[in-house]
Amino acid sequence: MEYWLNAKPDDPVAFTAQVAAVCAAYQQAPAVAQDGGHVISTDEKTGIQALERAAPTLPMKPGLVERPEYEYLRHGTPTIGPSRTEEDFAAHIARTIATDPEAPWLFIVDQLNTHKSEALVRLVARVCGITEELGEKEQRGILQSMPTRAAFLSDASHRIRFLYTPKHSSWLNQIELWFSILVRRLLKRGNFTSVADLRERILAFIAYFNKTMAKPFKWTYKGRPLTV
Repeated sequence: MEYWLNAKPDDPVAFTAQVAAVCAAYQQAPAVAQDGGHVISTDEKTGIQALERAAPTLPMKPGLVERPEYEYLRHGTPTIGPSRTEEDFAAHIARTIATDPEAPWLFIVDQLNTHKSEALVRLVARVCGITEELGEKEQRGILQSMPTRAAFLSDASHRIRFLYTPKHSSWLNQIELWFSILVRRLLKRGNFTSVADLRERILAFIAYFNKTMAKPFKWTYKGRPLTV
């Protein structure tokens, strides 16, 4: 099987270049950090629900494995914020930048519409002091379309820029590795009595992970096509 799930790109040359750029960003991240810059993998984690088990999990006993209850009481789906709009994502990026406002920032993201938004373009233009006319959404200029906005946001001359993983290749984004850790260590076997409880537990796990377990992922993929 070639590529991911046999979903061959429309332009294999462009696909290979995008993959190589992401891999190069990971390889260069330590040097970027030494120079005061930041390489950040970011994405939204969807589908998290506050699920309370209908009965307590039965603990392990000699000869018996732990037996979780598989019936749930559903308490809703949480968000760290009240919604998931282009303004929300731009606000998330703005808060991140504010932790080191003068530094160079490179954000690795997937092809989601909110990652190529008008709000994001306006944020980057404002923070970077870009006075160029931005145009009008769906009409003209930088704001005209997603491709024109993405081209602006990925401009290598900007202090703040975005690097997009190719379509069907969000697995290239290292944030997906951390989401997997979150699912395995907290969500999969968790028991949450409310959305607020789930939110507090997620934030507590993040704080614990950063204090006790966080370390750089060893990225070994070099960008060559995946074939078997």
